[in-house]
Amino acid sequence: MDCTVDHYTTGMLLSAAGDALGYRNQLWEYNQSGPAIHQELQELGGLKNIKVELPDWPVSDDTVLHLATAEALATAKDGEELLHEVAFRYVEGMKDMEGRKPGPSSILGISQLRPGTEGGYRVPYNPEATGCGAAMRSMCIGLRYPHPNQLSSLVGVAVETGRMTHSHPIGFLGAVASALFTAYAVQRRPITTWGLGLLEEACPVAKTFVQSTRYAVTETERDWDYFTEKWKWYLDLRALSSGTGPVNWPDNYGPAERDEAYKSFSLSGWAGRSGHDAPMIALDALLGAGSDWEELMSRAGFHGGDSDSTAVIACCCWGLIHGIDEVPLYNYKNLEYRDRLESVAQKLYVLSH
Repeated sequence: MDCTVDHYTTGMLLSAAGDALGYRNQLWEYNQSGPAIHQELQELGGLKNIKVELPDWPVSDDTVLHLATAEALATAKDGEELLHEVAFRYVEGMKDMEGRKPGPSSILGISQLRPGTEGGYRVPYNPEATGCGAAMRSMCIGLRYPHPNQLSSLVGVAVETGRMTHSHPIGFLGAVASALFTAYAVQRRPITTWGLGLLEEACPVAKTFVQSTRYAVTETERDWDYFTEKWKWYLDLRALSSGTGPVNWPDNYGPAERDEAYKSFSLSGWAGRSGHDAPMIALDALLGAGSDWEELMSRAGFHGGDSDSTAVIACCCWGLIHGIDEVPLYNYKNLEYRDRLESVAQKLYVLSH
């Protein structure tokens, strides 16, 4: 693996930059169509002229909770000690949510955590917890456990930390997907294989892990199939069922067409809102953008759905693969929490290498 500490730093930084850009202080996330956002973007002088800094471009709840996960992992704790540490940092992270719009399952789940007490990192099964709140904060798990022989560790931590708020498999398997795709980016694995790896390698490990924990097994198995079936559908749509490509794209796939496509990925018409389709849109953007940062943001961050949560995943993976040289300095130079992002990236690199 030729992924350096600079790539780790870039992954964490650009993840947060994508979050801030897609969120736009609550103005773009869900509030505009893709074409309207692209029009507004041009009126702002284009992506290269956007200075991502406070007060106009804060990070959302996505980055606050991603940092919480990352900083817990950077303590080098493991097992239940790690899970209590993550739970503690999620509780602390919820104190930093003014103007950041955390989702209902994240608010409810974190309010039920009792870090430091026996089993206090587990919450009751919530059949409504299908959102992307676990997926958007789990990329760093792939930075901590990036090697193929660490798959069981990656999956176990993603499932357990995901279930702290999103106990439905659509929710916590989103955390597995984000962590896995990040590990694949570190491994330099071809992007065309990522979806198949999720279905054939990670999901079976996740199911076995859930059974081994004896927590909400009946409910989880009952609700399991939607995530895997929808991913099979997506891989068929893009001609990636064998993991080889070439990718099958529509003839026209601009902002308006992507808005409609992303809705078809979704659970109920809210593109990127759920645990299965936030990483799905991120992967779609990575497959289509290549090494072009503006094209990545166009696809992952500037659409009519949960644009910050799809961008936070896509931009982390893109940064790990392509580095930061082609990204305008304005897009990250004065990013909120830049120091913390760089610091934790360096710690995770040392722990994982």
